[in-house]
Amino acid sequence: MHLRRLCGDDRVLTDRVDLEPYLTDERDYFRGAAEMVLLPRTTEEVSILVRACAARGVRIVPQGGNTGLVGGAASAEGEAVLSLRRMNRIVDIDCESMTMTVEAGAILANVCKAAEARGCLFPLSLGSSGSCQIGGNIATNAGGSNVLRYGSMRELVLGLEVVLPDGRIWNGMRALYKDNTGYALRHLFVGSEGTLGVVTKAVLKLFDPPKGTTTAFCGLRSVEAAIALFSLARRKVPGLLSAFELISGFSLEETCRHSGVAPPFKEEHAWYVLLTVSGGVDDAVLRDLSEDFLGAAFEQGLVDDAIIAESLAQSQTLWALREAIPEAEKMLGQTTKHDIALPLSKIAPFLAEAESRLLATFPDLMISVFGHLGDGNLHYNVCLPEVGSMGGDWRDSVADVVYSIVGQYNGSVSAEHGIGKLKRMLLRQHKTAVELDLLERIKASIDPDGQLNPGKML
Repeated sequence: MHLRRLCGDDRVLTDRVDLEPYLTDERDYFRGAAEMVLLPRTTEEVSILVRACAARGVRIVPQGGNTGLVGGAASAEGEAVLSLRRMNRIVDIDCESMTMTVEAGAILANVCKAAEARGCLFPLSLGSSGSCQIGGNIATNAGGSNVLRYGSMRELVLGLEVVLPDGRIWNGMRALYKDNTGYALRHLFVGSEGTLGVVTKAVLKLFDPPKGTTTAFCGLRSVEAAIALFSLARRKVPGLLSAFELISGFSLEETCRHSGVAPPFKEEHAWYVLLTVSGGVDDAVLRDLSEDFLGAAFEQGLVDDAIIAESLAQSQTLWALREAIPEAEKMLGQTTKHDIALPLSKIAPFLAEAESRLLATFPDLMISVFGHLGDGNLHYNVCLPEVGSMGGDWRDSVADVVYSIVGQYNGSVSAEHGIGKLKRMLLRQHKTAVELDLLERIKASIDPDGQLNPGKML
């Protein structure tokens, strides 16, 4: 095979057994059909392989850790998967400039550990950190629980190296916090889901690790109380709030039942908030601030019960409950998930209207809600024990209801998971004609032949 001659036999997989891990999908919605997987070790090899595939009309699906939830790394027949997993080096850590240079295949957890070993912090926090890769995080503009304090991946990237659809290499590896020389090209590739180029390296922002951290878990009677609690927290602990997670009572109950972990409180509550306060002061000071803040919350009737973690272990246990929710949902039967964003003022009306409309039509549904309330990102997941008379298209029926209300409140149909194959039609339904025209023009100007990740996003 020509590609083997170009880069070596071990750079190209064609055996069906070897291909299998690259053809699976996290949700089992899509099944990959690529007949070969390319495994380059350098940017130059990526360039050679992309150029050779373009010359032969073989389209390429860039793939990171394959942990995406919208089919963004799923391949079709005749396409080649290009996996970055062998390009996983931590190239450099500059503690003076507070930057880190990594290859795109570096595992997120390894990047965080490498930064920590040098006394720095890379703050991206995801449930899939042990397997997702930086390139995929960049391609999907990953968010996670620390967006409130540090921003999403777009805010964490200073520079990129990208192989373009024609094989050219764009070197934008500038470790600069300020660079006002023309269009910020890196922003085209962050969140582009591999449709414009293959990210091969990145310069990432680092931060000073917080001197102290305090975690609190609160029981509340309503979503309105949770939003009021968030507003109070911003006033009482300004600049120190790093995470503010909303969890429905149903979600926590099912997670505790599935995991066997005792719930944080003896009494059940309709809603819960898990929050983290961190900053440049020690734990004792942060605990005092948190106690004052929660005391004010009790006085205002916003919180019915609350605990502050007494140790790192207890904090990790509380966060483990939050991270275990998706696994617990799998035990409830078939599930359809909606990664949405809404203005904070619209979250309570959305939840009330969505539940009312869904249960009126589908009374057997179970609704699990959790997410990053501080930045308006909810995971609105609907579970059905048995499809029964609802039929196989029940997910579409539920999605129509959910996304119509999201549009009504001027929200987003994808907050952090991307568009991929799953939400292509939703993108067309919820973007304006002008927005779609601009997206299509950008794609056509950079990848006129549709060489990279065809059938995704647009």
